[in-house]
Amino acid sequence: MIPFVRDFDFAYGRCDPVSPLIRRVVAANPGPFTFTGTGTYIVGRGTVAVIDPGPMLSAHLEALVAALDGETVSHILVTHTHADHSPLARPLAEALGGVPILAAEPPRRPEPMEVGEEGSDVSFHPDIVLTGGERIEGPGWTLDALATPGHASNHMAFGLVEENALFPGDHIMGWSTTVVIPPDGDMDAYLDSLELVRQGGFATLWPTHGPPVTDVAPFLMAYRDHRLAREAQIVARLEAGDQLISEIVPVLYGAVDPRLWPAASLSVLAHLIRLTRHGIVAGATDDDDGALNLSSRFILV
Repeated sequence: MIPFVRDFDFAYGRCDPVSPLIRRVVAANPGPFTFTGTGTYIVGRGTVAVIDPGPMLSAHLEALVAALDGETVSHILVTHTHADHSPLARPLAEALGGVPILAAEPPRRPEPMEVGEEGSDVSFHPDIVLTGGERIEGPGWTLDALATPGHASNHMAFGLVEENALFPGDHIMGWSTTVVIPPDGDMDAYLDSLELVRQGGFATLWPTHGPPVTDVAPFLMAYRDHRLAREAQIVARLEAGDQLISEIVPVLYGAVDPRLWPAASLSVLAHLIRLTRHGIVAGATDDDDGALNLSSRFILV
């Protein structure tokens, strides 16, 4: 069972020091996929980096500009191009007089995703493209870019060397599991990235939504075990005769808010695509392009 952490002290627009090198400002965009809202992080003092400026909210832009008054922003970093993370990057950069925006290359064909705040920001383009392995530095702080595809194909996490901490974006969240939405999201890539983070040995995780994870190793193992257990449950439903995702989800997610079933259906699809890739399941679709989707039928091989 995942030891979720959901309690933390915040107020919308308030700039809270949360560690010697980190401050956080939470945007007022709460929802079933964003929890209390997007947490924008400010790293350093004097000359700083900003991580995940957040959604296009004028009040959040004003709060960030106020929090950064008297300081120099050297970099704006974006974990991925979902609409609750990247849209404010360009307005913030312009409000600060021109600051380079760093992120992975956006997907070439981003798919609109009908699950609340998880839609793609199709207009986003970074000034500097990250691929993973880059080091971004300022006075007293060092951030290492870590490619973590899965939740999104262009997902990037950032490790703060001085505090052995990681800003995992949406790749790992303390309050909930992470949604993996095909075709841009990929469950194989997600599990591989989760292992990469586990091997990093970080002492603290600062997700974009919700409070930090401080007991990292057991949390990550529980996170992975949950995914694999869900996959085993999907296989069991196929063994029981279910062939459609619409048959599987009400059984596996019967205790979950039905508003989350569309997202759950897409995560089930991500697992089934992975199982098909590994030869455990066969999928059939009527679509001309042959791509597996929510209406595809699946059977065990």
